[in-house]
Amino acid sequence: MFYRRFGRTGLEISALTLGGGYVGGILVRPPEEVRLEALRRAIAAGCNWIDTAHDYGQGESERTIGRLWPKLDPKPHVSTKFRLDTRDPASFPQQIRRMLEESLARLGLDRVTLYQLHNPIAARTGDGRVSPEDVLRPGGIADVLDALRREGRFDWIGLTALGETPAILEILRSGRFDSAQVYFNLLNPSAAGIHPAWGGQDFAGVLDACRATDMGVMAIRVLAGGALASPAPHGREVPIAADAEVEKEHARAARLFAELGTRYGTRAQTAIRFVLGEPRVHTLVLGFAELAHLDEALAAFALGPLPADAAPLLERIWRAPFGA
Repeated sequence: MFYRRFGRTGLEISALTLGGGYVGGILVRPPEEVRLEALRRAIAAGCNWIDTAHDYGQGESERTIGRLWPKLDPKPHVSTKFRLDTRDPASFPQQIRRMLEESLARLGLDRVTLYQLHNPIAARTGDGRVSPEDVLRPGGIADVLDALRREGRFDWIGLTALGETPAILEILRSGRFDSAQVYFNLLNPSAAGIHPAWGGQDFAGVLDACRATDMGVMAIRVLAGGALASPAPHGREVPIAADAEVEKEHARAARLFAELGTRYGTRAQTAIRFVLGEPRVHTLVLGFAELAHLDEALAAFALGPLPADAAPLLERIWRAPFGA
């Protein structure tokens, strides 16, 4: 394991952040002993961060961490997230406080290191999305989070950089947030300014905007919801970006690995090693379904970023029309 400075927080964050979400689900579905072993194995390998959310497994991810927290040594950082009901923007302050209290109670903690807005960002608030105006205006979401931070409930403020790219960039450039979870993988590296010819939402400018305000960056969907790890869908896919439907992602992954093969490790290891090579990314949020998947990922971290000869090969694959 290696560590990078997590933006303006100054914290040293491990390259692996253990994700507690639904798609991997290792903190939600397996027996308790498997959940504990996953946490212990990740921490023993040097992982110093766990990322969860208020709604992962209807709170079960947070409850798992809370139950097993006394058995973890050393103690990792914990980040969690909240998702607002956008039907009543006037209630956002009350919603945020309520969900924070519920998350801390489930986690059994007085505070977390990082608290994050989980709603996608869009030009207008509604349908589960929030606008830059409602985030940045006086008394808006950012101001509410600043007030809660002053109360000592968390140290840093983050957001998930999903939704409409121009609206995402407006918030990132505001300087109001300390970290962002950024969609970035071998099928869609557009956040780094590379847009594959075969499609996917264009997140161009996101990583540069984060760097400009010294934000910590957590890469999400490193395995494209599983499409980069296995040719067979696992049934838990939840697309979170435009033009990222399950069938499309698996077709794109098949196109990619038809040329890459196993020269850089397994499919999952190749995907992890690619993201490890992006210096604007500080940690990879990875969830797992099985302990074997965790071990496979840890082997990728031991191998390190892809070698230099991968860059021209990937560039050629990305630029070719789909099916060429």
